[in-house]
Amino acid sequence: MSPIGRPSVTGVATGSFTDQGVERRRIRRVDVDALYSEVHPGLVRYCHRLMGDPDAAADVAQEAFVRLVERDVQGAPHELRAWLFKVATHRIRDRYRTRENRRRLLEEHPVLPGAAPDPDHETERADRVTRVRRILDGLADRDRELLLMREEGFSYKEMADAVGVAPGSVGTLLARALSRFAHALREEGIGATG
Repeated sequence: MSPIGRPSVTGVATGSFTDQGVERRRIRRVDVDALYSEVHPGLVRYCHRLMGDPDAAADVAQEAFVRLVERDVQGAPHELRAWLFKVATHRIRDRYRTRENRRRLLEEHPVLPGAAPDPDHETERADRVTRVRRILDGLADRDRELLLMREEGFSYKEMADAVGVAPGSVGTLLARALSRFAHALREEGIGATG
């Protein structure tokens, strides 16, 4: 056991403590399968009683065992049982906090249902998107890449590195790409706000 009475992450030392640290005489390994068979049903019942949702309770119990294995927690079975229940309790509290935060945010900023989309408007929009994509595909690779990187908020230096040009030339190249794109949009009959 560690000096503070909790299961050790690396093992349970049985022996005395010294001024230079823990003297480890023997470390017991955990039989996870036996522990699971013994503790899991009660852990699920405990979580279910706290949460009221059997599926969520099973998920939380499973998460606790996953943490036990991932962190290679070692200890006596009664210590590990307490550790699993503590982890499950913390996971339940985290879930409640998350749910409460979501509820509060939705109350402060409600999502109001909008009117059903106009089918004609949606068809026109889909057609316009298809035409713009076709125009983008018709541009030179470098023009298309620069325009799309600009739209994603890339810096001139990032754009220059990506397309292999000097950073000082990105502004000119981008202006030319925008000009070609705007010209192609006009030819296609798509307005500037298109």
